[in-house]
Amino acid sequence: MRISRVEITEFKRFTDLTIQNLPETVKVILIVGPNGSGKSSFFDALLDWYRSVALGYGVGDYLYFSKNGKVNGQKLHKLAVTFHGQPITNQVLKGKFYFRTAYRNSADFTISNLSNQTDPTESLRFENLIQNDIVVAENYQRLISLTLKGVYDEANNQKTVEQLREELIGKIRTSLSNVFDDLNLSSIGDPLRNGSFYFEKGISKDFHYKNLSGGEKSAFDILLDLIIKASYYEDAIYCIDEPETHMHTRLQSLLFAEIYNLIPGNSQLWVNTHSFGMLKKARELELLFPGTIAFLNFDNLDFDKKCVIEPSAIDKTIWEKFIELTLDDYSKLIAPKQIFICEGDRKGRKYQNFDAQIFSKIFEPHFPDFSFVSAGGSNEIADLNNPSIQMLQDVLTNTNIVRVTDRDDKSEEEIQELLKNGIKVLSRRHIESYLLDDELLVKLCVNTKQDAMVKELLAAKQMRIQNSIQRGNPKDDIKSASGEIYIDTKRILNLTQCGNTKDAFMRDTICPLITKDTKVFNDLYNEIFN
Repeated sequence: MRISRVEITEFKRFTDLTIQNLPETVKVILIVGPNGSGKSSFFDALLDWYRSVALGYGVGDYLYFSKNGKVNGQKLHKLAVTFHGQPITNQVLKGKFYFRTAYRNSADFTISNLSNQTDPTESLRFENLIQNDIVVAENYQRLISLTLKGVYDEANNQKTVEQLREELIGKIRTSLSNVFDDLNLSSIGDPLRNGSFYFEKGISKDFHYKNLSGGEKSAFDILLDLIIKASYYEDAIYCIDEPETHMHTRLQSLLFAEIYNLIPGNSQLWVNTHSFGMLKKARELELLFPGTIAFLNFDNLDFDKKCVIEPSAIDKTIWEKFIELTLDDYSKLIAPKQIFICEGDRKGRKYQNFDAQIFSKIFEPHFPDFSFVSAGGSNEIADLNNPSIQMLQDVLTNTNIVRVTDRDDKSEEEIQELLKNGIKVLSRRHIESYLLDDELLVKLCVNTKQDAMVKELLAAKQMRIQNSIQRGNPKDDIKSASGEIYIDTKRILNLTQCGNTKDAFMRDTICPLITKDTKVFNDLYNEIFN
């Protein structure tokens, strides 16, 4: 089910608003604008239209106005929604709209008895988008009901209790793991004594729902509700007001991607947002799946007059405007003068963005307007169509974006091709080649007042490199020998509290030795900045 056009006349702040030319391919529509721009009022219009047309509740007269008031009791308003495909009758519309307000967070709940849950498509929980929309406890009961229903379904005769239980919470677990690194749904307790949602978080077991953070509760609530309600709203219009509430930017982005995947079949998702994380993820999805995302810009519109809004093409100008809306005056202040995109793992839990961390420790004290970020492997850095890097270039229009890649086994022809495309190439195989340079190992000996150990340490390093070569590694592959070099250095110099792993050692003990008076510093400076 997809909307093609919406017309609103004399409803709340809208004198005469038309939203039109929405393509049938669009799966997600994001309404963007600052607070007070009319985003929630638009959802109120859809809600009131659905209430009156599909459920027969009667319209909420207090929401309408008439500037001229010509006839007592005469409603001069108009609400009309047009869909792609065949005309839809009022009877068919029932159960075709799903709404969530921005006020969703349930602080705590524990169930001690079960009660019958009605079909959610038969009624509405709220009258407008400023009311509380707390459904976690209700969804818990629905989850139990679905389990009992499955037990008595003869189609499940061959299934074990464990299989039925996993079908019950397996989808929720999967969605939760797609959004959170360290939050897993472990159980639903005893529905007749201490029924609630229990989680594993870090080393904590049976972590009660009430102990989750506001952002965790908000994300869990939306995921849970979408998974459960999908069987009721299989072909519908989903309207969620500010799903980003209580969440930081990265979580917003991950949650939006999961919501995108959970919207069923031919359904359509409408989202009110001013979240940078969600806009970022939406733009990435549009690049991956062209034609599935549309943006409606509610900013700087005079709704006292006739307004016509059509989907915005995400060109450079529109994207800059969205960033300005989400970051306001800070959008220009936070942008560094120059960003260097270097190799490194963006998703690892330990020492992620290792290369970026090293370059930052070396250069940012001297160049505070410069920043280093990791963006994957060598091929990702060299990909001129990399969507993440393209997005940075579009967002940070006043920032110079420079790509830096390792030497690895690149041929001279490859290097020249990269240089022509403005991509810097280090002269050594990888960052470890600089960090474990003889100059820095000698300096470490001097700083620890163990000058006499220089010869032994450098000999140990050469031995480890030779062992690596015998294992089939290239002679300049210092990284393959770095673990053994780290262990030898600790032993020979009797070092303690210098880093519990080789990565921590190189970052925390070796990296500070790279000062302006070292050749390593100047080599890196010339290769990256010149």
